[in-house]
Amino acid sequence: MMFNNIDDIIKELEISKSYLYKLIHKSNIKITKNKTGRYIWNDNVVKTLKKFLKKDKLSKSKDTDNLISELGLTKININNRRYLGNKYSLSNFIRKTVNDNCNNVNVVIDIFSGTGAVANAFKDKIIITNDLLYSNYISNYAWFGYEKYSSEKIIKIIYNYNQLETSENNYMRENFANTYFSADDCSKIGFIREDIEVKYKNKEINFKEYTILITSLLYAMDKIANTVGHYDAYRKNVVLKKSLILNVILPEMTINPNNICYNLDANKLIKDIKGDLLYLDPPYNSRQYCDAYHLLENVARWEKPEVYGVARKMDRTLLKSDYCRISATKAFEELIVKANTKYILLSYNNMFDKGNDRSNAKLSDADIIRILSKKGKVTIFESDYKSFSTGKSNIKGNKERLFLCEVFKEEKKKVNISCPFNYIGGKFKLLNQLQPLFAEKELFVDLFAGGGNVGINSISPKLIFNDSNDKMIELIKFIKEKDTKDLLQDIENIIDKFSLSNTSLYGYSYYGCNSSKGLAEYNKDKFLKLRDSFNKKLINGVVDYLMLYVLIVYSFNNQIRFNQRGMFNLPVGKRDFNSKMRSKLILFSEKLKSKDVKFLKKDFREISLEDLPKDAFIYCDPPYLITNATYNENGMWTDIDEKDLLHFLDEANIKGLRFALSNVLESKNKRNNILLKWIKKRGHYLHYLNKSYSNSNYHRKNKHSITEEVLITNYPIDWRES
Repeated sequence: MMFNNIDDIIKELEISKSYLYKLIHKSNIKITKNKTGRYIWNDNVVKTLKKFLKKDKLSKSKDTDNLISELGLTKININNRRYLGNKYSLSNFIRKTVNDNCNNVNVVIDIFSGTGAVANAFKDKIIITNDLLYSNYISNYAWFGYEKYSSEKIIKIIYNYNQLETSENNYMRENFANTYFSADDCSKIGFIREDIEVKYKNKEINFKEYTILITSLLYAMDKIANTVGHYDAYRKNVVLKKSLILNVILPEMTINPNNICYNLDANKLIKDIKGDLLYLDPPYNSRQYCDAYHLLENVARWEKPEVYGVARKMDRTLLKSDYCRISATKAFEELIVKANTKYILLSYNNMFDKGNDRSNAKLSDADIIRILSKKGKVTIFESDYKSFSTGKSNIKGNKERLFLCEVFKEEKKKVNISCPFNYIGGKFKLLNQLQPLFAEKELFVDLFAGGGNVGINSISPKLIFNDSNDKMIELIKFIKEKDTKDLLQDIENIIDKFSLSNTSLYGYSYYGCNSSKGLAEYNKDKFLKLRDSFNKKLINGVVDYLMLYVLIVYSFNNQIRFNQRGMFNLPVGKRDFNSKMRSKLILFSEKLKSKDVKFLKKDFREISLEDLPKDAFIYCDPPYLITNATYNENGMWTDIDEKDLLHFLDEANIKGLRFALSNVLESKNKRNNILLKWIKKRGHYLHYLNKSYSNSNYHRKNKHSITEEVLITNYPIDWRES
């Protein structure tokens, strides 16, 4: 590998520039310099640096252990936490099942991750974790989130917390004194949690350190809580002798940088992610986890809500899971249908009819096998396992089963990719209706590509993206040519530089707002500075496509618009580079890189039909003559343009090329008579499109609808037979 400068070196070693120089001087590493006094980098130098870097890390590890010992602290691991349904004791069985029966598993999705016990068994892979409870998301990020942190800082903060003695009347003492904890321990919990929040908002700690400290507090609370393992109730008339002591959590530094942690509804998240193995450990019965862990959830969120009842619970309406209700089977089936993985591994016990009504599993074996069998080949593995039951059920012979589904390759549905910005007139929602009507083979020509929704999802090995909007084409080309990992990092750098919000990392509460209110108020001034910076570059003839993409992400409705002077002029929007936008960009970028794409920025009249092979398929989605969409403001598409396009398609037809034209015949009492006469005269095929995304023929029942959106082709539906 060639190392041209120091940036190449720090990228290869994954360390900062300052740490690199510190390592060189501390270890007295001899590196040749050139005449100007700069280091000369090469492979041998990098090998030497890696050797000393490893020694330095080992030395730091020993220093950390010594510091923990000197301060009288205890280091704990991920399994030192009580949790209903925790699969830590089964993690070896689960990992062995995967190793023995699944090939090429690199990305593991743990979509009901709980406290991360099973995800921990796959930490040598790329891990995607998710849980509906924010307290579990915090723990998962602490253990698996990729972000550097200071071990020494964590140790010293925890030591100081343990020295604390307080009886302050804070939120915890007022609401929970002498219930799950003593009054003074409640004061201590409240003080510590508030201090963690203040440290984070003051940027004394980063998000990784923030989650580590909260997780340490949650583990400490759970260890001394006056409960039987959950917070549905506390034991009354008990002398509370245990005191709150935080232990040290130091997650591995070598965690995979591609790991992602989510805090979403599993059924909503599943459609936006893909991997090799989907591991499922959903709730088994009617006991809602938000009821059992409401107090830890309350402390993790730290929104200080009103609590009520003997158990001092907060409002948990939005945290209820469908998998604990009668709708569990329906939810499970929807999840499996949308799953985009090679393997699905479901962990589920044989409790469907063994316990009382609350203990009984919500999914029957018959439903599990029926649903999974539609997706692929199913194999069942068993292991003895002790279930949780509150002591009211006499349960014997309990087995934890692993249902392994090897997804049918030939039946795996094609998943369409949407462009990572909102282009007016994009056809993403109509793709499932359009694609069966396309006659594409070797080359797909997206003549009016726009945001690229149609072309990116073509099945042709070759693709031409053309649009007269040169900035849009150059932006898509930029995304294709830029390494996805570098692209994400560069976006993060711009977000940091302009101090824009980053809810995928920090959440909404950090910015003093919520999802419904949005982020416009926080981002407005910062967005305008970014917009001004971008437009100043434009004036000087430079289009910064990285800045343009970030502008689109943070602008109104994620759109792109320039005024008559050529300046970007959209206002700030409600959203930011959240997990959904990040996923869209990653999928779009990787799909682009897998295709053979040619980019053109021509008026369609400049496209030479002579240059297209006979097996080319032309798709046209021009501005609609009789509508007033943003892209067709001020008569940008005229009768002349319409007639020229139809003439272009006539020429394509004469040359034997197949084409498909999206358009509207009628809209708001206007009719496109030019198009109607052309269709009738040429005898082309007309396919009506509707909101239900189902196809119908020319003799449609409802001919008086307000908008008639159609696809016009010069071939019949059964073109493969012609």
